[in-house]
Amino acid sequence: MESFVIEGGKALKGSITPQGAKNEALQILCAVLLTADKITIHNIPDIVDVNKLINLLKNLGVKITQLGPGSYQFQSDALDLNYLNSDQFKIDGKGLRGSIMLVGPLLARFGKGSIPRPGGDKIGRRRLDTHFEGLIQLGAKFNYNKEDYFYSVEAEKLIGSDLLLDEASVTGTANIVMAAVLAEGHTSIYNAACEPYLQQLCSMLNRMGAKIKGIGSNLLHIEGVKSLSGTEHTVLPDMIEIGSWVGLAAMTQSEITIKNVRWEFLGQMPTVFRKLGIHIEKKGDDIFIPVHKDGYEIQSFIDGSILTISDAPWPGFTPDLLSIVLVVATQARGSVLIHQKMFESRLFFVDKLIDMGAKIILCDPHRATVIGHDFKSQLKAATLTSPDIRAGVSLLIAALSAKGTSTIHNVEQIDRGYENIVPRLQKIGAEIKRVKN
Repeated sequence: MESFVIEGGKALKGSITPQGAKNEALQILCAVLLTADKITIHNIPDIVDVNKLINLLKNLGVKITQLGPGSYQFQSDALDLNYLNSDQFKIDGKGLRGSIMLVGPLLARFGKGSIPRPGGDKIGRRRLDTHFEGLIQLGAKFNYNKEDYFYSVEAEKLIGSDLLLDEASVTGTANIVMAAVLAEGHTSIYNAACEPYLQQLCSMLNRMGAKIKGIGSNLLHIEGVKSLSGTEHTVLPDMIEIGSWVGLAAMTQSEITIKNVRWEFLGQMPTVFRKLGIHIEKKGDDIFIPVHKDGYEIQSFIDGSILTISDAPWPGFTPDLLSIVLVVATQARGSVLIHQKMFESRLFFVDKLIDMGAKIILCDPHRATVIGHDFKSQLKAATLTSPDIRAGVSLLIAALSAKGTSTIHNVEQIDRGYENIVPRLQKIGAEIKRVKN
């Protein structure tokens, strides 16, 4: 077990380059199973969850060559499908949420796919029904072993179908798309997720020879093809990390430039932070955050009512950034209601912020009201434990703004989503070190 020791209350300065997007990388890596040809992927983040999936692909028999930092070549021309029935696979697959997206490509190319019930963050229920219902409609037979918590699907061939998803699940849509590109005939997917990560996946599949129309909308049309070829792909910068650095700059009253952010894919994120009163300047493809000497003031709605920030499927505001927004609001001028609609348990970390002196009323598992301090009183240093990736980074931002020495335990959760976070923060002046317990 490792911890971070942070000396907070210091202004930071400099530039930081975001890593590749974790959520996109997990989808793209699963897609390498759809062809026997070589696929080259750049800007893969060096983080625990992604490395687990790369290791799982290696155990499955994918030939993997690292070409440089964040660049890999994959070839799935001689897979060991017996691995899917092994005890090792049950262990490997269980430790990673993204492993569920192996099922669609394996089913499409080999006629069978299986997965143990995946793990990941403890942030509420994350149903898998959408994934399997979609695959069943394409002609797969579904089996669930309750004793082993093991899911499997098989099909002699997949036939295109008109699907209406019960929820706009990102990983569910990705799974179904990867199966449908090799299915016979036409597939339509309505209420499809349309996140930038999914747009990237669809664009990559089209370069491999797939026929997908409607990319970026919630209605996808797919004409099945017999086979796919190799391609080259670059993963987008991680929007969640970009939002984390915006929040960090505001909370610590620092001047920070975030490099190469791909503005066209940021969606609501800059708008939401501006509603909190944060100055976000666009400089080419960079974000510049000036020093907020006089703090930042939360906007009210036009009718004067309290600002509500809630999450929603894309193009709504991503749930992954709500915990960051909540922390940032603790030092704003004004009040805001944070409404976490998509997950039940993501707000439970606020008790740790309350211990640090934040004024937060937890209304229920989904809603919290934050009354900002306007920097009139700093948060107090504390000993904290990271419950999940995003809450962990929110607590890290709080600790960097708090006066005194804070310790954050269970930082393995943060490592799952953030690459080399300690040296990158040290580079812009943060006093943070990693210690073994």
